[in-house]
Amino acid sequence: MFQSIINRSPSITVDELKVRLITTRDAPLIAAYYQRNRAFLQPWEPLREEAFFTEAGWDKRLGQLAELHKHKLAYYFIIVKPGSDDICGVINYSNLVRHPFFACHVGYSLDERCQGQGIMRKTLEATVEWMFEQQHFHRVMAAYMPRNQKSAAVLDAAGFRKEGEAKDYLLINGRWEDHVLTSRLNPNWLPPKQ
Repeated sequence: MFQSIINRSPSITVDELKVRLITTRDAPLIAAYYQRNRAFLQPWEPLREEAFFTEAGWDKRLGQLAELHKHKLAYYFIIVKPGSDDICGVINYSNLVRHPFFACHVGYSLDERCQGQGIMRKTLEATVEWMFEQQHFHRVMAAYMPRNQKSAAVLDAAGFRKEGEAKDYLLINGRWEDHVLTSRLNPNWLPPKQ
């Protein structure tokens, strides 16, 4: 399932889906993804500045993400369907803390046109496995709003278990929202080789 390309960035194939780290060349594709899904994702995401929806804004952001990837401080994956260059989803790993915590947070979104096909569950499982096997993380944490039953179902199917609830946890769409806290643990954790 895991393949590496020359710069050691992961390329993961799940069924026929390709999951890879976003690159500085992807500004037009990621801007188009967020423009296309702006209204659909708005209830579930923070308020965004207008630059977030532009190619120029993503040119700048992708330079920053490339630095985070290089220093292993975050991983921003895109999901691409076969025969298409369009991005159909994103999965990002942030707040990466290594020794002694070996934990991080995951967030994701999926194109409105790709809903109900099992894409997010499959690709989330694959990238979590990459975080466990290749990056030696012990815990991946995710949070969802209680009314987001689709996200709850994806996380449950991908092996995440509820750990608690947090009041006013994240500022989403201009409002503080309660979240259900979940995590998935690596049962085969091994420390990274020195």
